[in-house]
Amino acid sequence: MKYHLLVVDGMALLFRAFFATAVQRNFMINSQGVPTNAVQGYLKHLLTAVDHVQPTHLAICWDMGSVTFRNEMYEGYKANRQAPPVEMAPQFDLAKDVTTELGILNIGVKGFEADDCIGTLCQELKQDEDLVLTVLTGDRDLLQIVDDKVSVLLLQKGIGNYFHYTRAAYVDEFQLEPKQLIDVKALMGDPSDGYPGVKGIGEKTAYKLIRNYETIEGLFANFNQLTPTIQKKLEQDKEMLHLSRKLATIHCNVPLDFYLDQAEWQLDLNKILPLIEGYELKSVRNTLLKLNNTTTQTSLSL
Repeated sequence: MKYHLLVVDGMALLFRAFFATAVQRNFMINSQGVPTNAVQGYLKHLLTAVDHVQPTHLAICWDMGSVTFRNEMYEGYKANRQAPPVEMAPQFDLAKDVTTELGILNIGVKGFEADDCIGTLCQELKQDEDLVLTVLTGDRDLLQIVDDKVSVLLLQKGIGNYFHYTRAAYVDEFQLEPKQLIDVKALMGDPSDGYPGVKGIGEKTAYKLIRNYETIEGLFANFNQLTPTIQKKLEQDKEMLHLSRKLATIHCNVPLDFYLDQAEWQLDLNKILPLIEGYELKSVRNTLLKLNNTTTQTSLSL
């Protein structure tokens, strides 16, 4: 291994960080009156993960607005989601601005989700034998891209806690290949994303069916082996099943203008601390000092 690219789902980190502190209405207002709780939590997650993974390259992927090609496929896609809280609205741009000033590469393409950008990066780069690919996210949908070259660090409760999904770990837990998650979700749907799948087929049944028949095509090829109840449900919602499958699939052909050397990055506290202090991100400063005490030999005059 010569290079290690950590690809980060910026939206997942930002939302997780916001709601972790918004419950107590701890919005961390700065001197300009701008809330910073989401940005501070996002950076704490990010920098802790960098310390954990020790990547040579780093890229952050973002959604670029709420409307994507999936909304054109299905009007109800994510239509059930409320607008972000007013305290979070200004923090989307702030997070990207701070990331840029830290010298970290931001990636986002209008009409696509951060997941699609992450999937595309991994698809394009995994042929490089000298490159290790790790994805950091809180979104289980991204487990579908796990394979022998791509692993996912799935955020757990707290900062710095992850479940590391390699292909072997995923197969061991679910008795399925990661790619089969797409067909599981096609059957069970995803209420958070607003598509129903097949009515009456829940998570347990969806996993059982795909374990037994491998794919949606396998289900219909062995239709007579299914119970009459399952047959009826599939017949009634066949069109939505295939649409849900398309909605669940991460699109790995986003038009990205990306070169690996753009993402080269190292943690340099002497450069980062003044920026963090300039943005009044006090809790991030504390995290950086903690990381410095345990993992770096940087000499600081504070």
